[in-house]
Amino acid sequence: MEFSHYSVMLEESIAGLAIRPDGIYVDGTAGGAGHSCQIAKRLTTGKLFALDKDPDAVSIAEKRLAPYGQAAVIQADFKDLGCTLRERGITGADGILLDLGVSSHQLDTAQRGFSYHQDGPLDMRMSQQGLSAQDLVNTYSVADMTRIIREFGEEKYAFSIAKNIEKARAKAPITTTGQLADIIRESVPYAARREKNPAKKTFQAIRIAVNGELEALSQVLDQAFDFLNPGGRFAIITFHSLEDRMVKQKFADFARGCICPPDFPVCVCGRSPRGTLVSRKPILPREKELAENRRSRSAKLRVIEKTKDLKGSEGDGLRKSGL
Repeated sequence: MEFSHYSVMLEESIAGLAIRPDGIYVDGTAGGAGHSCQIAKRLTTGKLFALDKDPDAVSIAEKRLAPYGQAAVIQADFKDLGCTLRERGITGADGILLDLGVSSHQLDTAQRGFSYHQDGPLDMRMSQQGLSAQDLVNTYSVADMTRIIREFGEEKYAFSIAKNIEKARAKAPITTTGQLADIIRESVPYAARREKNPAKKTFQAIRIAVNGELEALSQVLDQAFDFLNPGGRFAIITFHSLEDRMVKQKFADFARGCICPPDFPVCVCGRSPRGTLVSRKPILPREKELAENRRSRSAKLRVIEKTKDLKGSEGDGLRKSGL
């Protein structure tokens, strides 16, 4: 089985993890194992756990990581990261990486049903189990489809698209990506069709809903940060504004200290920053990478380091800065 995947911001994400040869690391989205291989080759007595819920990804990751005895591949959803590792006797990690993008393999394999560029069965399931995109478009109400397309795709023509999906499925089930792409194309004004592929936002929205992507991300953010050892780093690569907004806000919360009202002369909340942002602004792909891989153009990397020592910094009634 051929599994191609361009590892987005490979150098930047590996640098962001600040890998120690004896550390414990987790790649929660192994994909084609590009990031995982680079982590594993930097370890001596350390250990890498590469997770992915896609059985195709697990199969290829096992092959590509076979030369590294310090690597273990596990089929699991990253939202279950904590319990998955504790079951294996691991109680903390020195670095966790999540690459939230859809792999090139998933996009380029028509049978997986992710692409609006080529016709294939309407699937979109990363785990290849459970609710499919075909199930969603053929059974969900217009109201639910409108909400999904508008919220997850930020598509202003969501209602028109949902109504036309309903009309089409009344005649015959919608079973292929080509059918869905055609319906979407006919649901938006001609001017919108010329700007970019009109199916992009709706396909993104349906994929997010089918795989529960935002729910999984919401579940893993606190869980993974809590699982980090003091001084450990959490790196996340996002590919659209909904993901990046969640990560940005959560990382900012981890790095926030006192939350007392501004007019309090002394801190009484006792809150200390739990982490430090490695870079206040997101790290973006370099020009060279953008030229090599157009799919990386929307990528953003954010990295936070867990505070090493919180002792003596909480509840000590310190006078607030500048007062």
